[in-house]
Amino acid sequence: MGLGVLASGRGSNLQAILEACARPGFPARVVVVVSDRERAQALDRARAAGVEARFVNPKDFPDREAYDLALVRELEARRAGLVCLAGFMRILTAGFVRAYAGRILNVHPSLLPAFPGLAAQRQALEYGVKLAGATVHVVDEGVDTGPVVLQSSVPVHPDDTEESLSARILVEEHRLYPEAIRLFAEGRLTISGRKVVVRAAGRPGAGAPASEASL
Repeated sequence: MGLGVLASGRGSNLQAILEACARPGFPARVVVVVSDRERAQALDRARAAGVEARFVNPKDFPDREAYDLALVRELEARRAGLVCLAGFMRILTAGFVRAYAGRILNVHPSLLPAFPGLAAQRQALEYGVKLAGATVHVVDEGVDTGPVVLQSSVPVHPDDTEESLSARILVEEHRLYPEAIRLFAEGRLTISGRKVVVRAAGRPGAGAPASEASL
């Protein structure tokens, strides 16, 4: 399965995805990395891995809708079957989400639905929670509101800073995201309302093409 990755920054989650895709038997590969920032390190990571890297400048378009339509065209031209957001610092328009409905994943540094949006790690520290973590979810038209695919928790230590907690969560992001992509590519995810059911390998339906109810 072809993956299209949207990234705005240094691309550490992209790197985890690229490394997973390089493993023998992994059922997906990155076909293009697109960024809204010309000097994003994610583009350098893509080029180093031999993956096409594209900068699409938001200033070249009159509005968000036109920009997102251009992104859709970039992805469709390369037959990306799944879109992965890897630190993409733009909120997708409804038009983009509908074009790839059920085929967009994002990783967020909290145990959603807790602490959506920006600075999730800071929110967790300010709230005083004892557990934080990472969530891979399906993207819908809200902000960090889509159905949860995978989650992993980490402890919050009394002396944690935003930086130390972020580093601990990032380890889990790098582990969870490739696993969620693998499950998607193998046809083992099914959405039922807000629930995402993960089928065991080898069970009927595993590896089947996605349908309206399946990812």
